[in-house]
Amino acid sequence: MFEIINQGQAIQSTTYWDTDPARAGYFYLSWNANAARLLVPDVQMPLLQEMQGAREVIVSRGPWPEQGGREGIELLWEDNSDSPFCLHLVAEQCDRLIPETDQGGGFVVVAWTRRGEQGRWPGRYRWVPQIPWLQAWASH
Repeated sequence: MFEIINQGQAIQSTTYWDTDPARAGYFYLSWNANAARLLVPDVQMPLLQEMQGAREVIVSRGPWPEQGGREGIELLWEDNSDSPFCLHLVAEQCDRLIPETDQGGGFVVVAWTRRGEQGRWPGRYRWVPQIPWLQAWASH
């Protein structure tokens, strides 16, 4: 377990960076104050470049057949290209799951590293039939 101390949408401090999952390169998604905060482990920091240029992040939730039907989360950095950057997480990599009834926008997705906030994008949330989904919002 690890601790996150919040200050609104900001992460004031966290012990995540020195955990075994962070050292192994696992991302973590924490929700607070209308923000989805993606904790980016040190070894994954080069991927921040892949996130730049996106106009929004589409957060999709659904069953992940390849993971035994477990709940999955897809984060798609929509940049209007044919191959936007995408991450897939299992539900255990999130501190909570947004209910299916809360689909839509009205939140931000923020990338956080040990050095602080590294990027911020408008977010949209949707429930999908399965993960991976890899579709633009208009396809929803």
